[in-house]
Amino acid sequence: MPKEIAPRNEMPRQDPRVRRRNFNEVALGYDLETALAEAERCLQCKKPQCIAGCPVQVRIPEFILALREKDMWRAVEVLKDKNSLPAICGRVCPQETQCEIQCVLGKKHEPVAIGRLERFVADWEREQGMRTPPLAPPTGKHVAVIGAGPAGLTAAGDLAKMGHKVTIFEALHAPGGVLIYGIPEFRLPKDVVRAEVEYVQSLGVEIRLNTVVGKLYTIDEMLKDGFDAVFLGTGAGLPMFMNIPGENYNGVYSANEFLTRTNLMKAYLFPEYDTPINVGRKVAVVGAGNVAMDSARCALRLGADEVHIVYRRSRAEMPARAEEVANAEEEGIIFDFLTNPVEIHGTDKGWVCGMRCIRMELGEPDASGRRRPVPVPGSEFDMEVDTVIMALGTQPNPLVFSNTPWLERTKHGTVVANEENGRTKMERVWAGGDIVTGAATVISAMGAGKRAAADIDAYLKDPNGPWWVGPE
Repeated sequence: MPKEIAPRNEMPRQDPRVRRRNFNEVALGYDLETALAEAERCLQCKKPQCIAGCPVQVRIPEFILALREKDMWRAVEVLKDKNSLPAICGRVCPQETQCEIQCVLGKKHEPVAIGRLERFVADWEREQGMRTPPLAPPTGKHVAVIGAGPAGLTAAGDLAKMGHKVTIFEALHAPGGVLIYGIPEFRLPKDVVRAEVEYVQSLGVEIRLNTVVGKLYTIDEMLKDGFDAVFLGTGAGLPMFMNIPGENYNGVYSANEFLTRTNLMKAYLFPEYDTPINVGRKVAVVGAGNVAMDSARCALRLGADEVHIVYRRSRAEMPARAEEVANAEEEGIIFDFLTNPVEIHGTDKGWVCGMRCIRMELGEPDASGRRRPVPVPGSEFDMEVDTVIMALGTQPNPLVFSNTPWLERTKHGTVVANEENGRTKMERVWAGGDIVTGAATVISAMGAGKRAAADIDAYLKDPNGPWWVGPE
């Protein structure tokens, strides 16, 4: 008789009427009973497809089986063999488009909640106290990792396990990169990030904060001064704007600045932290990705009466995770689809007081595969807003490239690197994550860091052979 499949276990969450005004974590996690029930849904496929959907190749059925058997340390061991940051990934990875979309169970039923189980196992380990795995004997090689975000932390952790000495150089005063400055506390608590950073440090990785590579040292100097290899994982922190009239008024933020001031500088804890951010009564967030959702939900929690997402395409083309869109809607965020700003209005004192928009309609698909938005002539109208947050995407910060002209870049400012191994056109320099791809997901950046670490290890053991193998 075929096994009866139980429905997917939902994760308890804060009531939206309460959470819209606090920064506490929205999703509350499984308890042991619920985690075991969800683990029972896994079919333990002989040919699992879910692993192929994971950018870091976690052995998913194996860790779920260990959980099901209540062998928790075995579950941790399997999970962390491939992923040094599982509590983070369990919270912010888009599992619905990666491992879970490949789940065989999902062809006829709801897929196994892999991300929620990953989070449960990782949180359990953090409560017990993290264990350091065995490390390979020291190799005598020293690797510089630039950037303490997901790509850099992953590369550093893997290289340390392989026996290499690793030093991370981080420009900000706290490690974590986008995990710490970009993703709000209610989606990714900072103590979770700090715990997983401490785990990487427990492997022997040194982290030097407040160190801007490109200003204090160039990459050339690092290679001449004793580093055998350099990995670039600085992400993409340079915000993009629309270049429309009025973007220079007070009250216009890039999402990058708004989230950095809110999260890293703790504006949400004002006056406990003396770093407030001005949020108006009516806020418009331009864009519809996860960063836009984070910005809108932060603005609401910081006291705005009304927050709009202004997006030039329709709901169907939104790049944000469906879960985050649903969370935003539950909290009262207003969505203005097929709408595009053309000008921002300001007062005679230089503050935002409104935004002129135009209605859009969808034409043929563009290069991204999404239908191209086309303005509807004569449909302009004014929105009453006093704060505008531009969440349009980011490019790599050019500082790290100072005095390194031979590090080839694309017209978008990203580094040219081999996707399979992370090698750039500059010998002994690897790159991975958003600095290569432009803004993408945490787990994609981790996958790039992992592939680069494997190649750095192979190169350090045998540096002979051609350096660049790829398109010219």
